[in-house]
Amino acid sequence: MARKRRPFEVFSMSFLDCMSCGFGAVILFFMIINAQVKETTEEDPTDLMSETRKIEVEILEGRKNLVVAKNTREELEAETETAEGQIAQIIALIAELRAELAQYDSETLAKIERIEKLQTDIKSLEEEVKRLLALEIESTKDGSSLREFKGDGDRQYLTGLKLGGRRTLILVDRSASMLDDTIVNIIRRRNMSDDDKLRAVKWRQVVASVDWLTAQFPQGSEFQIYMFNNDVEPVIKGSDGLWLKADDSTQLDEAVRVLRRTVPENGTNMVAAWQVAATLSPPPDNIILLADGLPTMDATTTSRKTVSGRERSSMHFRALRELPGGIPVNIFLYPLEGDYEAPIHYWVLANRTGGSFISVSRDWP
Repeated sequence: MARKRRPFEVFSMSFLDCMSCGFGAVILFFMIINAQVKETTEEDPTDLMSETRKIEVEILEGRKNLVVAKNTREELEAETETAEGQIAQIIALIAELRAELAQYDSETLAKIERIEKLQTDIKSLEEEVKRLLALEIESTKDGSSLREFKGDGDRQYLTGLKLGGRRTLILVDRSASMLDDTIVNIIRRRNMSDDDKLRAVKWRQVVASVDWLTAQFPQGSEFQIYMFNNDVEPVIKGSDGLWLKADDSTQLDEAVRVLRRTVPENGTNMVAAWQVAATLSPPPDNIILLADGLPTMDATTTSRKTVSGRERSSMHFRALRELPGGIPVNIFLYPLEGDYEAPIHYWVLANRTGGSFISVSRDWP
């Protein structure tokens, strides 16, 4: 009997087993992935947030610094433009000053050279001049000074200037204005070397005047010479407050030599000069002042850049409070450009004290 065939089934047990195993593997795979994702998600994000905030702060600071740098650059650019404009003005001013100085130099250098040559020639004749002047002292009655105001008393006549007494004090202005008669040349010489300053015609004239005066001291008399600018000091070091013998020619020569080596500088403090006359003991009975103008300061230091004519007059009158009374003041004035009130004030001082006033000419002594 023929065997009956079993019907063919598409989904057999073996196929279903395989499908079930495959689906189980897929489910297991997704469960593993889900566990890993959950573990990763559950990690603490605090560190990441801190790092993020830190980066945000750095970004903010960077933006602020960028803004500050931009503003600073704009300010620097503006300052640069302003500085360039100022530099251009300064350069133009320097060019004008150089042109002006060149003009003054061309007009004055030739004269200065001629005068200095004449001064050199005169120096070689000084000794002979002194000898001749000594012979003329007794007979000389009138002088060649521009202005003269005579006081009372028994004095010796020297070209219109009366000298006398046992003790003579000479005060020599050695401020920077003694370098020249004009402001421009004073500024020019003030920036030169010390050797050039010592060759200034005006200063050499002042030294020559002191040399001439010391040759006229009476025998047996005493003297003292102080030089002053912002401060005061004796010409002969170590003689502060002492009277020196005029008969000692060595001391007179040394005083003149020191003045020739002294460089004019700084301002003019008349308070210090008049205080010397008040501190000497016994006091002088004759004062000779060699100056070229009114004071520019009333202390050893000052913060002033400029001084007006009215302020100089006020300083002059304040300084006179230090001058002791009863002493004739003889004044040699070497005129200075722009100081128009100096001759008037010094004339009044000489007249009030019974002294003499001389406006020194360019060719004296």
